[in-house]
Amino acid sequence: MQIFDSFNPPARLLMGPGPSNAAPSVLSALANPLLGHLDPAFIQMMEEIKSMLRSVFQTKNQMTFPVSGTGSAGMEFCFVNLIEPGDEVIVCINGVFGMRMADLAERCGANVIKVEAPWGEIIRPEQVKEAVTGRSPKLVALVHAETSTGALTPVESISEIAHGAGALMLLDTVTSLGGCKVDIDGWNIDAVYSGTQKCLSCPPGLAPVSLSPRALETAQNRKTRVQSWYLDVNMLSGYWGSERVYHHTAPISMNYALHEALRLILEEGLETRWERHQQTHLRLVEGLKTLGLGIASQQGHQLWQLNAVTVPEGTDEAGVRKRLLEEYQIEVGAGLGPMKGKIWRVGLMGESSQAKYVDHFLEAMTAILKGS
Repeated sequence: MQIFDSFNPPARLLMGPGPSNAAPSVLSALANPLLGHLDPAFIQMMEEIKSMLRSVFQTKNQMTFPVSGTGSAGMEFCFVNLIEPGDEVIVCINGVFGMRMADLAERCGANVIKVEAPWGEIIRPEQVKEAVTGRSPKLVALVHAETSTGALTPVESISEIAHGAGALMLLDTVTSLGGCKVDIDGWNIDAVYSGTQKCLSCPPGLAPVSLSPRALETAQNRKTRVQSWYLDVNMLSGYWGSERVYHHTAPISMNYALHEALRLILEEGLETRWERHQQTHLRLVEGLKTLGLGIASQQGHQLWQLNAVTVPEGTDEAGVRKRLLEEYQIEVGAGLGPMKGKIWRVGLMGESSQAKYVDHFLEAMTAILKGS
């Protein structure tokens, strides 16, 4: 039998679509001694995580906690709890993750009405207005920050339209939470999910979620059982609520890491953190201009955290990414779908959103593109 050496990963600067680099104290938290998932000390930490998540989401929703799973588990959590077979659901699609929401809704048995925009562009409120006219949708679902294209869709008007039609409003904040303004109560969002590995700068493995009282009531008064035992909020609320009824063994160490990551965010301050992400984005954009490069996503709606950098005509897109990784230890992402081969997805998320990293990336790109 072959005996393997211990794995020692190379040090990378993670500037792709996720994960981002984590702060040293977050990584150190992972090495803390394990506790039982019903230990009083761990339960106290759970309460602190919930409180900090409410602050970061800017909500008073009591049903706010991290699902044990990645951001995709958060997406599935929202859909399986709120949708029943035959429900009419409007899904906004302008990239990969809108498509994934539509797929999930269909798997839940929903009648899905798709509102689509070209990749790289935002969903316009008038499109949603047209879609709800003459209908009574159960839910309107929108990706706030589309990771596949770098487009940031304004939320408030669409949420108002959804509620005017009697629908619940569901928002994907996987890439936006912690990197730009997310105001769940101010925008009147009923259900929201995110992931830990992007602007929260925590390893992947947990999915922060929040349900409004109206959304929770919808899940509690279903005609059919939630199709997922693991993601059923009616059961999870017993564990994350006051009763602490055993449901599953929570990923102890990941919750340690999330606690520290959230603590760092609130210590920095939300608005200060958003400003940092904006400034590093602007620094990148200015530097790209000197290389004759631009941002492919819609002007005025470009994500600070995820930059869709245009690939020059005749450039070996994959070859540039390979050299960045092998020669400079920098990871960036490739384009997806219709943007494959046309963009590099450059992430400036959380711990990775720093001026020194932008400068290092620009120096590396200059050397590679100019053939040195």
